[in-house]
Amino acid sequence: MRFVDECELRAEAGDGGNGCAAFRREAYVPFGGPSGGDGGDGGHVVLVGDEGRSSLLDLQHVRIIRAERGEHGRGRDQYGKGGRDERVRVPVGTVVFNSESGEQMGELLTHGQELIVATGGHGGRGNKHFTTSTDRAPKRAEPGTPGDQRNLRLELRVMADVGLLGYPNVGKSTFIATVSAARPKIADYPFTTLVPQLGVVDLERWIGAPGGNTLVAADIPGLIEGAAEGQGLGIRFLKHLERTRVLLHLLTLDPSEERSPLGDYDIVRRELEKYSPELAETPEVVALSMADLPDVESIYAELYKTFEARGIQLYLMSAVTHKGVAQVLGALARELGRG
Repeated sequence: MRFVDECELRAEAGDGGNGCAAFRREAYVPFGGPSGGDGGDGGHVVLVGDEGRSSLLDLQHVRIIRAERGEHGRGRDQYGKGGRDERVRVPVGTVVFNSESGEQMGELLTHGQELIVATGGHGGRGNKHFTTSTDRAPKRAEPGTPGDQRNLRLELRVMADVGLLGYPNVGKSTFIATVSAARPKIADYPFTTLVPQLGVVDLERWIGAPGGNTLVAADIPGLIEGAAEGQGLGIRFLKHLERTRVLLHLLTLDPSEERSPLGDYDIVRRELEKYSPELAETPEVVALSMADLPDVESIYAELYKTFEARGIQLYLMSAVTHKGVAQVLGALARELGRG
């Protein structure tokens, strides 16, 4: 299934029904009073959070979501029926913007949470509401008011505790496959990960935390230099890290002579700060991955001192052999207050 994390559509709420101007016409009641009923209210357009959905794919080609209008009032004091709300289910983590003003209208963070994005019009009052001491047979009735019409932009931002960060092919997908039941595509070429992957980690299994303690980790496509200017794939998905509480920054030794773990770290940090200074302030755990490779392990001691001089603790880890995985998860759990 294709992953779609952004779409635009138009929401049109239902108009309110018109009030009715009518009079009683009953036998033996020659001067019957007003009996016009009110119009029904128009239906709302409502977005509903659904944890069973993981993409906005179903809405990608939807142009208009339209709610039902209210019925007009009728004689004999009959009120019009209210219009039915149009309820649309979207993934939990969806943020809703007014695409014309750019204003954020709200976000859906829990299953079943509702957000009215277009309010239905009010039904007009029938003529019986306008009776006065001097006008016992008013012919006036109110029209219904129109429902809201808005152009919307929906953005999906995944809900995770930990966001994985780093260059392509540093072992992010292997890590998330090792510590959770997630099964992302893993290969030895760049940009294997094309969509965000979520995995739930059982902390009791890995670090002996109290039963039921878990964390959710999100893997996004790797970042490269120039990502903030549109290079590569990762910048498009960085919004999925904005709700994470801690970042896991993975580094490794690349065969290319032009790159080094320290250089990769600085490049990714710069791209992160260009994208969002607020996101760059998120607490971070840094680990040198692929420790099962001899060359990686041999440079760890020197790199550890270099990062320590910057006030950063560098962990050593191999998702393949599980070496150091518990220590990395322990550091993440402590940042989250679950260790």
